[in-house]
Amino acid sequence: MARAIDPQSSMAALFGSRLRKLRVAAGLTQAEVGTLAHVVSSRIAQLERATGAKPTLELTRALDKELVADDLLIDLWPYVYREAYPDWSRAFIAYSARAAVIREYASHVVPGLLQTPEYARALLSVGHTLRDAEHLEERLAARLDRQVRLTGPDRPELWIILDEAVLRRPVGGAAVMRGQLEKLLRMAEEPNVTIQVLPFDQGAHGSLGGSLTVLVMPDGTEVAYTEGAHYGQLTE
Repeated sequence: MARAIDPQSSMAALFGSRLRKLRVAAGLTQAEVGTLAHVVSSRIAQLERATGAKPTLELTRALDKELVADDLLIDLWPYVYREAYPDWSRAFIAYSARAAVIREYASHVVPGLLQTPEYARALLSVGHTLRDAEHLEERLAARLDRQVRLTGPDRPELWIILDEAVLRRPVGGAAVMRGQLEKLLRMAEEPNVTIQVLPFDQGAHGSLGGSLTVLVMPDGTEVAYTEGAHYGQLTE
């Protein structure tokens, strides 16, 4: 019998512990749960032991449904995913989820809150930080999941300034870029969204070296995040 993991050791361990309890309560084996969720039994074993890749949002939803978890696993998933990020990044994601106002200058790419799935996939596929295809799906699902807040009852005021380079850089090819530009036009019509473009002919400016995000919290305090080519910094 496998040694039980400590659910307090990490969010992944807590997720695994809850998954195992739900499975046992349902009277199912790991193989049976795997069949219901369309994955191999070893994947369920990995999740219960908090080893291997983190669960994707799609898999989490399937497990939550089949085990009748009443959104317990779905509610845990964002915390499991964020755990893989550096401390400053996790803090920024948490602040963003509560911000009343989000102001951002984007110098290189369309901000994640406004990306289409195709544009986001093309961006996330670049570089050497992905472990495998499943990791790509995890990161894509997490990025798209954060966009839901823009249409929710507590949606923030979003003010985005795009450098002209963002619009001219054809990420993912012509078709993907066309879809992304169309989304920007649609989002600009939303009452809580303002999108502006800083043209090249404005010359040099203070944020030329990178992007800047300022989050205004419900109590009025501000959190700033600056990002350059090789760094990221969070300032409260």
